[in-house]
Amino acid sequence: MLKYSIVVPFHNEEENVTTLYDRLKAVMETVLSETRDTFELVFVDDGSRDRTYRLLEEIAAVDSRVLVVKLRRNFGQTSALAAGFDHAQGEFVIAMDGDLQHDPLEVPQFIAKLEEGYDVVSGWRAERGDNLILRKIPSRVANTLMAVLSGVPIHDFGTTFKAYRREVIQSIPLYGEMHRFIPALASWYGASICEIPISNPARTAGKSHYGISRTFRVFFDLLTIRFLLKYMTRPLHFFGTFGALGVFGGFGLAGFLLILKLATHDAVHHDHAPLFYIAITLILGGIQMMGIGLLGELQVRHFHTADRRAPYAVDRLLRLRSSEESMLH
Repeated sequence: MLKYSIVVPFHNEEENVTTLYDRLKAVMETVLSETRDTFELVFVDDGSRDRTYRLLEEIAAVDSRVLVVKLRRNFGQTSALAAGFDHAQGEFVIAMDGDLQHDPLEVPQFIAKLEEGYDVVSGWRAERGDNLILRKIPSRVANTLMAVLSGVPIHDFGTTFKAYRREVIQSIPLYGEMHRFIPALASWYGASICEIPISNPARTAGKSHYGISRTFRVFFDLLTIRFLLKYMTRPLHFFGTFGALGVFGGFGLAGFLLILKLATHDAVHHDHAPLFYIAITLILGGIQMMGIGLLGELQVRHFHTADRRAPYAVDRLLRLRSSEESMLH
């Protein structure tokens, strides 16, 4: 079994592909020269429209340690990472961006922490070179909220530069934009997590795929992750609580109106119309909430019994066979 897998998603990064490959290969060969451990580079082309895939194809043609996963279209960073994780064979999996804003020279720091026994090692961009208003402040606010809501005290959820034990990352289903919440989801499974500072050099080539709109979507992701961490396996506890309160409140109001009707013989529907409609709304709304909770419980059961469906579609895989493999075949 391979020791290390480096997973890198690419989307229109033709200016950076070759340089990143050269740096990663040099670092890994140097670090592993004494231990003789093996590694692979899993490069995922996430529907690039430039020469990114062609360059990856050329790299895979000369290096058997490179696996290229070409997706049929642009599925997004989380799905590209999921594709890389699913095809990685290493005992330890390290993920990083393909825009050279993650320095390959820092990979040994992640390896060292994994060797110490941590399940997840997260990078922390302590000194960021981004725009203060558009990137730094929104990122700091979002990371603070994530830490509070998830209960995982790390400073930087957003960076892709992280390392994982294989069994941990393969137990976490990824979809949407959940890659930034991997440490929080891993903590739910009891994983040990640490954080190390990393550099964040400015992009020197290519165009950034991030914008302020991405920051706004984080808010909805925060609600999702909070719900998942607390009610992932028991959604009825969340929806059922509100549903039960609604039903009991509605029947309470209905009972009050009934007693009022019997005691005073007033036209309740005419004299107390607002309370009458509030009672009906609470009862119906409460029943609906409990129904949603029950449907959620069925979905949880389905999740734990059915095969998980991948959130991506692979077009092809490329890997050059080594000389030893060729002889065996």
